[in-house]
Amino acid sequence: MGTIRIGIDIGGTFTDFALERDDERFTLKKLTTHQSPETCVLEGLDEILNTADASPDDVGLLIHGTTLATNALIERKGARTALVTTDGFRDILEIRAEDRYEQYDLAIEMPAPLVPRRLRFPIPERIDAHGGVRMDLSERALTDVAHRLEAEQVEAIAVGFLHSYAYPDHELRAGELLRRLLPAIPVSLSCEVSPEMREYERFSTTVANAYVQPLISGYLDRLEDGLQASGFRCPLFLMLSSGGITTVETAKRFPVRLVESGPAGGAAFSAHIARELDLERVLSFDMGGTTAKLCLVDAGAAKTSRSFEVARIGRFKKGSGLPLRIPVVDMVEIGAGGGSLCRVDDLGRIAVGPESAGSDPGPACYGRGGRGATVTDADVVLGRIDPDAFAGGTMRLDEPAAESSLRAFIGDALDLDARHAAIGVCEMIEETMASAARVHVIEEGADISGRVMIAFGGAAPLHAVTMADKLGIDRILIPCGAGVGSAIGFLRAPIAYEVIRSARVMLDAFQSQTVADLLETSEAEARAIVMAAIPANRVHVTRTVSMRYEGQGHELEVPLPEGDPTRHGYAQALKVAFENAYRAVYQRLVPEGTPECLSFSVRVEAPPALPGRTTETVLSHERRPRPIGTRPLVDTVTGVRRAVPVFMRHALRPGDLLEGPAIVSEAETTIIVSGRFQALVMADGTIDCRRRSIE
Repeated sequence: MGTIRIGIDIGGTFTDFALERDDERFTLKKLTTHQSPETCVLEGLDEILNTADASPDDVGLLIHGTTLATNALIERKGARTALVTTDGFRDILEIRAEDRYEQYDLAIEMPAPLVPRRLRFPIPERIDAHGGVRMDLSERALTDVAHRLEAEQVEAIAVGFLHSYAYPDHELRAGELLRRLLPAIPVSLSCEVSPEMREYERFSTTVANAYVQPLISGYLDRLEDGLQASGFRCPLFLMLSSGGITTVETAKRFPVRLVESGPAGGAAFSAHIARELDLERVLSFDMGGTTAKLCLVDAGAAKTSRSFEVARIGRFKKGSGLPLRIPVVDMVEIGAGGGSLCRVDDLGRIAVGPESAGSDPGPACYGRGGRGATVTDADVVLGRIDPDAFAGGTMRLDEPAAESSLRAFIGDALDLDARHAAIGVCEMIEETMASAARVHVIEEGADISGRVMIAFGGAAPLHAVTMADKLGIDRILIPCGAGVGSAIGFLRAPIAYEVIRSARVMLDAFQSQTVADLLETSEAEARAIVMAAIPANRVHVTRTVSMRYEGQGHELEVPLPEGDPTRHGYAQALKVAFENAYRAVYQRLVPEGTPECLSFSVRVEAPPALPGRTTETVLSHERRPRPIGTRPLVDTVTGVRRAVPVFMRHALRPGDLLEGPAIVSEAETTIIVSGRFQALVMADGTIDCRRRSIE
């Protein structure tokens, strides 16, 4: 098998490719073909292999991330799904948690359930919270429901019974019967998809899994067939939302875990760079054609969470979307990308996103029929993007069309010319992203000062320095391959899988054997999935628990002490760990409070094969390279257009120092260095932008 490794990231606008062979790297961006994503993937693989003078036989590994699951949930384009649930609980998806994301909005709009009420089928059965069978599962009723499901031409089935996270017997039996009676319809069981307490979140996650399962399974089947026909014989792995990678079979079974898989690759990219450069506190900034993603990376690891919301109705408003209880990289994602559509709202303000022009037709400057004004159009008008060098010169952009769209959708309403309309658009999107970063950092109980920003994605290097200026960040790193950062991140991610199971355990009456058995079972399940992907001699196991004081509504993630839970002193060590975590967030403990455990998590990972570390990262000697020419660039602070030196990134050498303002052009993106910063090329090619010292 070959030594080449390829990462593939399907985004809302572009599909990115990163090929690595020994110390060589080749990258590629192609417009995403939404109607047939596998077409773009297969064509891109052929192109990048030709560029590398290689063949499918030379490829040893393919790692893939996709937005297909996310987009299906947002656009409501999934399968016709039914929910089979405990009698009396068919309306859980609409009752939700009985909370409101806008407390005083009398006309509040809540997200519609993925399953309409007429496709939710109650079944007589009941197991109580202690495992007692109050009512046997009615197999006759389940058989009748199966016939109704067939008549309704249902394409996917979700099963969620009360308390099945801990006592799954009825749910497993229901799944067995439904799969036998309806073998062509995929069945998702909540005890397998999300075995955690809180029935609304568990049912919502299971329904979402069922909703996207036919779409993802069909896509992966077509992709595998296409790869086989093209001569690829290497393994294909999928990126998970948690930052690990897994097999195609696991992805087909639990496609909901692919939500946010692309952004998770970006977080893995930033975390790898942070570890390489020994950076303790990082803000990861990923901006592509459709969205911008920000997350914190501390001590070389991205922050993670156990919950996530998708398809929010209220922008930035927690509780306005569909909750998913899955392991996920904790980040804020906003509709702010190069393709984000711009308009003037009813109050006369410039508004940007979240709607996007996508790849078809795309921004007006693409010349493919797009009529709305976008951020990319603004960047072209300001001189940040060279119309003749976009996407490595494979696309020539139409600057007059960009100017016309900005005048029509922004300028005419505000009496601005195209240049000042473009300045307004960039100011709004950069302030929106900076505000999202501030809120996210505060919500995490962290501090943004002193952090290093790592910027990547096709659009991030265009806006990173200005955004860092707004945040008071003094240092920005733009790594090599920044334009396809998430695809490279896939190649830095471990083979990993995480299993989470709920069990309510009071710390003052610690059930050590119950905890030991649960952790052993979870580790065996996670280890089996990892070993199925790659028989590893060495794996790393991480065990955590979600804890709170009894009666509280929110939990903290606490690392479990080392060793067997049945050993003497384990409960006391866990109490100390909980109190340390609680004090770090809230600065105090709750007197007389009784800590309790709710969910236990076990993550098993096999480390990836990584390129060798660059030992020299910062250079003391500095050279002043010669630019290839100049390009007019508009200063968004003064509005003045001036000629700015242009450098080609591939021609820069370690130790080169660029004084801002300057433009650095490369195939997949452009780096804008403002006059308040200077940029040094590091030993590994990373461009290190630092704020000028004030004398």
